Amino acid sequence: MARSETRVDPSPPKPGDDAATRRGLSAGQAWYAVAVLTLANVSGSIDRQIFTSLVGPVKRDLGLTDTQVSLLSGFGFSVFFAIFGLFIGRMVDRRRRNVIVAVGAAMWSVLTALTGITRSYGQLMLARIGVGVGEATLSPAAVSVIADAFPRRRLGTAMSVYMLGTFLGSGVSYALGAWMVTKAEATGMVTLPLVGAVYPWQTVFFVIGLPGLLVALLALTMREPVRATGTRTMDAVPLRQVMAYMRRNARTMIAICAGYTCSASVNWGVGFWLQAFFVRTHGWSIAQAGTLQGGLTIVIGPIGTLLGGWLSDRYTQRGMVDAPLRVGMLGAAGMLVFAGLYPVVPSATVAAALLVPVNLFAALPWGAANVAIAEAMPSRLRGQGSALFQLMVGLAGGIGPTAVALITDRGFGDDAALRWSLSLCTVVGMALTLGLLAWGRPAYRATVARRDESRERAQAGAR
Repeated sequence: MARSETRVDPSPPKPGDDAATRRGLSAGQAWYAVAVLTLANVSGSIDRQIFTSLVGPVKRDLGLTDTQVSLLSGFGFSVFFAIFGLFIGRMVDRRRRNVIVAVGAAMWSVLTALTGITRSYGQLMLARIGVGVGEATLSPAAVSVIADAFPRRRLGTAMSVYMLGTFLGSGVSYALGAWMVTKAEATGMVTLPLVGAVYPWQTVFFVIGLPGLLVALLALTMREPVRATGTRTMDAVPLRQVMAYMRRNARTMIAICAGYTCSASVNWGVGFWLQAFFVRTHGWSIAQAGTLQGGLTIVIGPIGTLLGGWLSDRYTQRGMVDAPLRVGMLGAAGMLVFAGLYPVVPSATVAAALLVPVNLFAALPWGAANVAIAEAMPSRLRGQGSALFQLMVGLAGGIGPTAVALITDRGFGDDAALRWSLSLCTVVGMALTLGLLAWGRPAYRATVARRDESRERAQAGAR
């Protein structure tokens, strides 16, 4: 007799668990996959967020405006990140996900390093587009793997551990980038073998880019969990079927995608412009602002995301099917108050203190956000569904920083007005998040219930 598969959770399944999704991996193998995916998320977040520390030097050396610089980390990165995610989501639903992550990690690492040899704004934009395409592989694959490897009542914690990578990576990029730029600026132009003379800030890209190749190798060592279909690979479902499912559950999908998109837009805007805010408004140095932002993101961000995952699981265990949306609403309420307030207070000390709850509430919803889209989609559609979610949230990466820049450049016409742009965008964005998630809760509960009923009928028919 063949040896039976080991389950991640040896306890008897509870209502809402899908035993099929827990076959194929031991508990250790499942958590190893989460660890590798988290490390990949750290690497990708560092490569993506490093531009936050480079706004001043890039503007100066290439003669750019706030809006142009924001496009390098905003639409130039995010649009291609989101669009290619749709094609990658289809691959995730039919191919081995560890290979997809490995190829993507290698791509974003090499393109980040190549950013260090760009000579113009156009070349810099092309390199950032390539980084975005590489990073588009990670989220659909990670959500699909984790959702297949863990039961529902533990999914919030597993997703939140994965999302730790976003905040750890962002924190490292803020602090390390600011420190490296400060050190490099003191040396003037740098001459590198085979490359020639580069600006000091360009050397940062070599340092942070190449280590990601190790992540690519580690991704190949992950074991694939068995999908809910009972296989590790399967035929792709046409996109029209994915879209038809989403139309049937339109209120749920609009609430999840639009609600968390508004939240992400605020987060990206705050993260991108925070150092510039302290420099322009309170006269801090880049090193001071980067150290504060990096330290808070590394310390408070993980606390927030783990707390959000714990709350989501706790609410789920109490029978609250809409737990992921409840966590999202809590995060939005906290951000509306604290992130709306810190830019406009007169004291730098008070502003810095307010960033503690800002970082907590900014991180709170993101493990739950991935749970929401994973739970709303059947397993066979999860990669493409996650990619569509990523499309929306990815576009927010462009909307947030660029909206703040446009209001500063064209609304106020004064770089010193950045504080008011940040506060305005936060209040509007988080009010929309609260309203959309509250509106979608009844529909979300109905969507999950229908999905569970359909799965149970399929399993009964198979028996």
